Amino acid sequence: MEQSELLRYVVTALERLGLRYFVTGSTVTIFFGEPRFTNDIDIVVSLPATAVSEFCRQFPEEEFYVSDEAARDAVRYRSQFNIIHPGSGLKIDVIVPPATEFNRLRFQRAQRVHAGPDWDATFSSPEDAIMMKMKYFQEGGSEKHLRDITGVLRTSGEKIDMAYIEQWAATLNLTAIWQSILARMSTPGG
Repeated sequence: MEQSELLRYVVTALERLGLRYFVTGSTVTIFFGEPRFTNDIDIVVSLPATAVSEFCRQFPEEEFYVSDEAARDAVRYRSQFNIIHPGSGLKIDVIVPPATEFNRLRFQRAQRVHAGPDWDATFSSPEDAIMMKMKYFQEGGSEKHLRDITGVLRTSGEKIDMAYIEQWAATLNLTAIWQSILARMSTPGG
């Protein structure tokens, strides 16, 4: 299974069940930015406890590994769980977000995009993907997050709501990281 097929599979399952979701992470920064390899799909889902078993059943054990118990824990603790496709080595990180103002806005700002030749999906806004990449950089320091952000800014910069990023960077204590990204963008070869 190719990554685009896996993405379509999970999107189809979510939409069939009527669950609110949006794709985020590297899948989104690649879509709005520059290509790079990634072997996982990050997807934020509003997953009620009553829908966990039905959601997990969408991924038959002959093809996938998913733990119903891990999914229930993710719903209970507002964290994440994985769905693994052993045949391809690909995985889906299913993120059940905490109920915060920022996450409420992320769902509101998510946008429908043409994800494949004959199908659409709901993706995080590029601004919200940038915000989360800055948070991940703050937590772990991986340069790939900064490269993903600069890729989006180079490719989609004129469409990016910089004021929104500025505001939420201040709210989420990410201003120093945002300023360093802007400085990197203004230097030749940055």
